[in-house]
Amino acid sequence: MIVNEIHEKLKAIGIDIVPEDYRFLDENESLHSPMLIGLGGSYAYGTNNEGSDLDIRGVAMQSKKEILLGHDFEQVVDVATDTTIYSFGKICQLLTSCNPNTIELIGLKPEHYLYESDLGKELLANRDMFLSMRCVKTFTGYANQQMYRLQQKTLVAMPEEEINTHICKTLNGMRDTLERQYDLSGIDIHMKGSKIVLDLDIKDYPAEELSAVLGVFNNTIREYNRNSKRNENALAHGKIAKHAMHLLRLYMMCEDILLEGKVITYREKEHDLLMDIRNGKYLAEDGKPTKEFFDIVHEYEARLDRAKERSVLPQEPDIERIERFMIKAYEGMI
Repeated sequence: MIVNEIHEKLKAIGIDIVPEDYRFLDENESLHSPMLIGLGGSYAYGTNNEGSDLDIRGVAMQSKKEILLGHDFEQVVDVATDTTIYSFGKICQLLTSCNPNTIELIGLKPEHYLYESDLGKELLANRDMFLSMRCVKTFTGYANQQMYRLQQKTLVAMPEEEINTHICKTLNGMRDTLERQYDLSGIDIHMKGSKIVLDLDIKDYPAEELSAVLGVFNNTIREYNRNSKRNENALAHGKIAKHAMHLLRLYMMCEDILLEGKVITYREKEHDLLMDIRNGKYLAEDGKPTKEFFDIVHEYEARLDRAKERSVLPQEPDIERIERFMIKAYEGMI
């Protein structure tokens, strides 16, 4: 029973759970072939406190039937336990794009892996094949969104031009994915005055696919401009410091990937700084981040710019190696 193994591993690092709450890991049909299960969230980053929830993340192989029929459960989410288990196919897709929310799973401390099959160990041994300069766009894109949310949730008034600059950065972070997905090239998104403008040279392009591309842009812009009640309540619920901490953590992880070619999820070196931020050291009396905090952000932005110039990572992940690994894994399952 995988739950019992996870329970024992958690007890060894001082975390206790109610095993019954996690029985779905043994009983869910999609999770019959687990590959990798580990910590997620603050416990994985080393920024947990007494009130931190336990997050579990993992990977499971699709069934023989799903592989042969081209089906994919993609992910199983249990909200009650903050657990997300991705399919092997889905995690490979996300890792190839250097998705910040999932790439941290292949950079945990050894003791934070709660279950590893032979295939899971092989995935970890080959993690370098997923690393590329794509991390710059994905991590800075997430960080940019985090900065925007931070400003919105502290009710910092931003002029239209500043809001659009945030949106423009986010759209540019999505550009490569859209070009690959919709077989486009040469999308140019930039600011003209205070407005976002799009240059796209196309001819005989299917209107249905163009509508889908523009729909992605529209949804992103609409999300940014939505001023929901949730944002107004964030300050009262004390979430600002946590948002601020994660903003810097994204820059730190990306710098490691660029300079060391490693995913380092547990932030031991910067632990004290991150915990100071989480504990409110860089919040003013009104609960908003101080100028000192934003100075630190700008320092890490500059560090990341320097890291981009010094990085020896390839521009693109090793797609052929990734595909060979996936084929071997699928053949083994079949």
